[in-house]
Amino acid sequence: MERAQYLNSLFTSPASVLKTRIAITIIVLFHVVGLIGFSLSSIDLLFLNLVPWHLLLMAGVIIYSHDQVDAKFLLFFLLTFVLGFTVELIGVHTGWLFGSYGYGETLGIRLFKIPLMIGVNWFLLIYATGVLLQRSRIKNIFIRILSGAIILVILDSLIEPIAIRFDYWHWTNGSVPIKNYVCWFFVSAFMLFIFEQFKFKLQSKVAVALLFMEFIFFMALGLLN
Repeated sequence: MERAQYLNSLFTSPASVLKTRIAITIIVLFHVVGLIGFSLSSIDLLFLNLVPWHLLLMAGVIIYSHDQVDAKFLLFFLLTFVLGFTVELIGVHTGWLFGSYGYGETLGIRLFKIPLMIGVNWFLLIYATGVLLQRSRIKNIFIRILSGAIILVILDSLIEPIAIRFDYWHWTNGSVPIKNYVCWFFVSAFMLFIFEQFKFKLQSKVAVALLFMEFIFFMALGLLN
């Protein structure tokens, strides 16, 4: 009861409600427009070129919606970005993580064959999942971490066929190895553990809306393609 009252007081001020509505509207609108664009062969190339900008926009929305953007939050962003980029760097150049794969052109500018936007993507996924579990009734930190890692593995299973279809990345052997999902689980769990260590104040449902729309977007694209 006390937690519910705290949530109400935290997120029901006029300014907070307006901020949340604006952020969620942007998230929903751009995912719906993107879904339409990716589904139409006449304009899908245009929308593929916009993917990096879409990720940057989503990062901007999340930063805008985060309560108390301070040095601690920026450190979390930088840490997840660097860790995400690093595991992909190891994965692509050694095959030790995820399997044998490489990135295409869709995610934009690459450094050492790794798109810079992949670090942004890891930040978005970890933050959104962390906030979802933060707002849940799960009290145990390890259950939250394991639940979040499972959620992200499920999401990755939806992303993979779309990523291959639209040249986000490709697998050397043509199919997604089980090793990919195993590594996704452990990498996600490690990053969610880091999220927990930052002990952010309870956040609004904006990040949850982003995660929800990611599921809807890739699930719908999978059905349409």
